[in-house]
Amino acid sequence: MELWQITALLFGLLVFFIVLGLPIAFTLAGLGIIFTLILWGPSGLLMIASHAYGEGTNFVLVAVPLFIFMANVLEVSGIADDLYTTMYRWLQGVPGGLASGTVIICAIFAAMAGISGVATVTMGLIALPAMLKRGYDRKTVVGGICCGGALGIIIPPSVIAIIYGSITGTSVGRLFMGGVFPGILIAVLAIIYITVRCVTTPRFGPVVPKEERVDWHEKFISLRGIILPVILIVVVLGTIYAGVCTPTEASGIGAIGAIICAAIHRKLSWGNVKTATWRTLNITAMVIWIVFGASCFAAVYTACGASNFMMSLVMGLNIPPLAVIGIMEFIIFILGMFIDPAGMCMICAPVFVPIVEALGFDPVWFGILFIVNSGMAYITPPFGFNLFYMKSLVPPDMGMGEIYKSVYPYVACQMVVLILVMFFPQIGMWLPTRMI
Repeated sequence: MELWQITALLFGLLVFFIVLGLPIAFTLAGLGIIFTLILWGPSGLLMIASHAYGEGTNFVLVAVPLFIFMANVLEVSGIADDLYTTMYRWLQGVPGGLASGTVIICAIFAAMAGISGVATVTMGLIALPAMLKRGYDRKTVVGGICCGGALGIIIPPSVIAIIYGSITGTSVGRLFMGGVFPGILIAVLAIIYITVRCVTTPRFGPVVPKEERVDWHEKFISLRGIILPVILIVVVLGTIYAGVCTPTEASGIGAIGAIICAAIHRKLSWGNVKTATWRTLNITAMVIWIVFGASCFAAVYTACGASNFMMSLVMGLNIPPLAVIGIMEFIIFILGMFIDPAGMCMICAPVFVPIVEALGFDPVWFGILFIVNSGMAYITPPFGFNLFYMKSLVPPDMGMGEIYKSVYPYVACQMVVLILVMFFPQIGMWLPTRMI
């Protein structure tokens, strides 16, 4: 069987089974095992097992459950309520201020979480009802929460950055730092969009009436709500940036810091710890199963000579190197509509990164592009995770079609940042090049 036929069959069947609704982890693993048996027979299964074991036991992945645990402890600690109170008091007189404040909170949560679901669900429970009660346009706020939640895998710490680094051997710390400015830029563009939309159409984001606003004294008192989050962010990311800790070590510090935050908020109960631990187990198991499944899939495709095939195919194209990167990002964008970013990373990174290095580009820069693209995958129809999180939180009369429409402007904001980082690499590379 020719390699192009194997490629067409592998990816064609992958999309087919995902559309049927089969779990991505078992689809990837099943296709890897079946094609191994077809191409090499039972003796080839040893390759599958050893590759999956090697990927699943990578020391870098230890950071995944610790950052997820940190996020879940913070979710039950009450920090989100304090952040929302702060933003509510400071932005209540700004058109669309509550929606813009929600994006800011999501960005802060992103710097303490590493996953997308925590900020999306938390703000969906806290901010969405408050904004709908104030008469905000629901498509504007639902799309804003989805976009803000997606910052969880762009702004460090990012689970996707950990997976990408473990596969490619790229510095996870540099990938973390590379996501800072693109993530902030996405948040800024989302806030600009919300503000312009609510200024031009005031009914989409009405300001809080003057008689209901708080005075400056209460505004400054509410700033206490951001002290703990800022300290935790500075400690976790600062130790990585300064070279004091590896990301894996910093994840342990973050987990302990989250427990301290919960204790200060008097939310460190056995029930909350149990809830956070159980959620951590569920999410970590999902991520690791995807890593196992995708490693089986990637092992087969790599063993077939995919890297050499793709390399010869790309080098045979008479187009500029940056255009090749654009094609790769387009492929990742399309895959993101159907596949979980962790699985997408396991499939694409082993094939694309050697080509990126052969073209003379920095794999850290390509990793930053990949992470931003993964953020889009979380809100891109039809299978963006955040869209389904929001479906469980929105009013019953809001269907998936309306949720899909709500995210298109925010996908455009993310696309703009992706293009900017592609053409102006220093947006993402400035911090990584200055790390100790």
